[in-house]
Amino acid sequence: MPSIVVERRVEWPDTDAAGHYHHSTVVRWVEAAEAALLRRLDLAHLFGSTPRVHFEADYRARLWFGDLVRIELRVTKVGTSSLHYAFTVRGKGEEQAATGRMTIAHSAARASGATPWPDEVRHLLVNAGAQAPETLS
Repeated sequence: MPSIVVERRVEWPDTDAAGHYHHSTVVRWVEAAEAALLRRLDLAHLFGSTPRVHFEADYRARLWFGDLVRIELRVTKVGTSSLHYAFTVRGKGEEQAATGRMTIAHSAARASGATPWPDEVRHLLVNAGAQAPETLS
């Protein structure tokens, strides 16, 4: 199944009053990894038709301003009209800083609910495999 690793740096607006990354930063990093993955699969046209229906994260370690982080996003299940991702955010020394999962649904333009994945999209989401990483260096 498809996966990708992207690198980001903890920026000043990513931190909170305690000086480490804010929990909401993980959501943005995961969505950035998803965008990179969909672009690599030539599925950018899905933007606007894949609402999030579930997001959960476990925060395991602090990340500080300037730290380099690696976000790994993996497709774990493709349903008729849903997609399940798992993610891991790693900091220095490959320490797990956050782990979790996100579920999205496919909802075609103007649909009032979930709609099945088009066959060609489903094929890519099941068979594409690991994609080249998006690194900062």
